Amino acid sequence: MAGFSYKRILRNRDFILCLGLGLGLLAPRAAAWTEGLTLPALAVVMTLSTMGVSGRVFRSPGALVGPSLAGLAMNYLVLGGFILGAGLLLVDDPALRDGFVILASVPPAVAVIPFTDFLGGDRDFSLIGTTGAYLGALGIMPLMALFFFEAGLVSPIQLMIIVLELIVGPLIASRILLAVGLAGRIEPYKGAVTNWSFFIVVYTVVGLNRDLFVHHPLSLVPVAGVAVASTFVLGLIIERLAPILGVAGRRTTSLVLLGTLKNYGLAGGLALALFDRQTAVPATVSTVFMIVYIIWLGLRKK
Repeated sequence: MAGFSYKRILRNRDFILCLGLGLGLLAPRAAAWTEGLTLPALAVVMTLSTMGVSGRVFRSPGALVGPSLAGLAMNYLVLGGFILGAGLLLVDDPALRDGFVILASVPPAVAVIPFTDFLGGDRDFSLIGTTGAYLGALGIMPLMALFFFEAGLVSPIQLMIIVLELIVGPLIASRILLAVGLAGRIEPYKGAVTNWSFFIVVYTVVGLNRDLFVHHPLSLVPVAGVAVASTFVLGLIIERLAPILGVAGRRTTSLVLLGTLKNYGLAGGLALALFDRQTAVPATVSTVFMIVYIIWLGLRKK
C-alpha cells in the first residue's frame, strides 16, 4: 500500500509542478545545466500530446479556418490586449512596460495542447488554434515591434524555426509513432513522461530567476497583479462568456487556455536578448503564476 501511494505521488502532476517550483527556489544551481533541456522536453511533451490527434483533422482545409481564427483572436485580441492594457495601467517602470509589450506580442504557450489533455478540453481545436496563432505571429510580432520599439523584435525565420521544432516536428513524430505501432506501447508511460518533462521546464525557469523572487519581492507586486488578472480573472471571464457566445463543453476549456497562456519562455528569451534582465521580469513572474493557475484548474476539474 505504501509503495502504491509512493508511485502515485511520483506520477501526480500537481506534486511534480510544485516540486519544480520549490526546487527552483531552494536549489537553483542545476538550472544552468537543465537550460539546454527545456526545448527537447517541450518537444517530447508535444509529441506525446499529439499522438491522440486524429489525422482526419487535417484532411478538410475548411475546418481549419475557424479554430485558427479563434486561436488568433483569443491569444492576441483578448489576452494580448488585456496584458497591454493592464501593464500600461498598473506599471510605471519603462523596462517592465517593455516586458509586457513583448509578452503581449508572443504566440500562445506550446503547453496549451498538453494542458488541454490534462483538463479534458478539445485537443484538435487547441492544436489548430495554437498553430494558427504561431503562423499569425510571423506578421504580428514584427508589426508590434515596429510600433512600440521602432525596431524588429524577432525575425520571421526564428519564429518559423520555433513552429517547426515545437509543433510541426512533434506532430510528424507522433504520426510516425502511430504508423509503426509504438504509440500503444508508449501510452501507459505518457502521463509520467509528460509531467516530468514539465518539471524540467518549471525548475529551469524558476531556478534561473531565483534571485529576483528572493531579493526583490516587493518590486514584483504590480507585475504579479497583471499576471493574476490575465490568468485567473480573465480565465473566469472567458468561461462565463463562452456559453453566451454559443461555445460549450470541451471547447470552452480550449478557449480558456488559448486566452490565458502566452509563450513565457519565448518572451523571456527575447527580453533578455534585446533588452535586459528587468525587461524579462513580466515573463518570469507570469511563468510562476501559470504553474499555480494550471494546478488550480486541475483542482477545479476534480
